Amino acid sequence: MRASDVIAALEEVADASKIDYVTKFFRGDGPDTQIMGVPMPKVFPIAKAFTELPLSEIDALLDDPRYEVRMAAVSVMDFQARKKRLPDDHRKALFDLYLRRHDRLNNWDFVDRAAPYVIGEYLLDKDRSLLDRMARSPNPHERRTAIVSTFAFIRRGDVSDTFRVAGILVGDNDTYVQKALGSWTRDAGKKDQDALMAFLDKHKDRLPKTTMTIAAKHLSEEQRVSLGMKPRR
Repeated sequence: MRASDVIAALEEVADASKIDYVTKFFRGDGPDTQIMGVPMPKVFPIAKAFTELPLSEIDALLDDPRYEVRMAAVSVMDFQARKKRLPDDHRKALFDLYLRRHDRLNNWDFVDRAAPYVIGEYLLDKDRSLLDRMARSPNPHERRTAIVSTFAFIRRGDVSDTFRVAGILVGDNDTYVQKALGSWTRDAGKKDQDALMAFLDKHKDRLPKTTMTIAAKHLSEEQRVSLGMKPRR
């Protein structure tokens, strides 16, 4: 399996008439990003067929300027990281590759696709201060990685890291970081609603309205009103 095989499979299903549609999902930065016209529901099965792709070939895919090619790369990383019996050295190599090539992960969905399993699962039994450092990065995609990675901990009922990282990101000026902040604290609140209420009450004057709305989605009207939010219509 080679990077060129993945690219050939993507080129085979690329449709110029879909370029505008796919472009709507790219809200990142980087002037070199190009769009092929492959919707994500077609990218993911191709990536799954190349789950055994060597890390060196994934690295090569990340060099490609095309959005869909890099999405295939992070999807392969995700599929590999989800393997329950993945050797520790390979899991560490995936983790290192993600961090080393983070400059190529310049859209919100690259992060969401791979961070929970490639970063979060790796850190389960390790020091997690890396996430605090990433939450303070000048790169908004790294900051999104910091909060999105905590999904691995939330799944297991551990929400402390989510709310700690969220506290660092409260004043973030990036829309997609704020959306992630709202979504992941909301999910953490499903495990510990008291912790969510305490977080929102502490930061309600600094959190954007959209973030508050996302985070409070599953709260009762009484809880929302106690946070100074308007009742649902």
